[in-house]
Amino acid sequence: MPSCSAQLTSSHQLRFFSAANVHPLEQRLGYAFRQAALLQEALTHPSVGHEKQRHHQDNQRLEFLGDAVLQLVITEYLYSHFPREREGRLTKLRARLVSRDALKTHAQGLDLGCHLLMGRGEESSGGRERTSTLADAFEAIIGAIYLDSDFATARDFILRETREVLEQVLDRPVDVNPKGQLQETLQGIAMQGPSYEMISATGPEHAKTFVVEVRWGERSLGRGSGQSKQAAEIEAARDALARQLWAKDKQQIGKPAADQA
Repeated sequence: MPSCSAQLTSSHQLRFFSAANVHPLEQRLGYAFRQAALLQEALTHPSVGHEKQRHHQDNQRLEFLGDAVLQLVITEYLYSHFPREREGRLTKLRARLVSRDALKTHAQGLDLGCHLLMGRGEESSGGRERTSTLADAFEAIIGAIYLDSDFATARDFILRETREVLEQVLDRPVDVNPKGQLQETLQGIAMQGPSYEMISATGPEHAKTFVVEVRWGERSLGRGSGQSKQAAEIEAARDALARQLWAKDKQQIGKPAADQA
């Protein structure tokens, strides 16, 4: 995500918001607000009110509403596009699509972090890059669009912003639980599951990137990175499933190191 232009006080942020920031963001959103106050509310982090020590209209209520709209849109999409899938599989697919990490990615694509109004303390601690903050802001934007227009418009916005990941789901509908799928595959070959080893963890505490390698016996099957160890393990399992190295050399990689000696 590009660096934001300045660290501003709340009063300066509000002037910056009304004078310069709204229109570029609306262009990125592909939506022009009739009620500018809704967009301002969607972009206001709770820390603004905390620093002023008084009630301030922040984006938490809009996040609550936007979460419900997002859940419905994604649920409807999955129900329509996977008529043969059972409820359990659809639930797992939905959880993947509306996860905090997934929503953070969408928020970063819109540069929402640079447009948020937040207190000095929150900003100095990395608030503009925090996963929960960006995910909440994305859902708040959805809630604001819904209130400013209607469900159909909010639905169009969601499907437009999530199109790439939705297309990936259509291409790989079985890739719901990569770690579970990889373990089942490998144990079916040699009764031995994979192991995960963290290779590195870089970046500041609030925005670390983890790199994990998945191994089977002594053989490396794949690597993945993510903003949590769990996310990196999932990506490593997904990489292993794509490469399928065990299919090329089952006998060597399907045995523990002791058995191969």
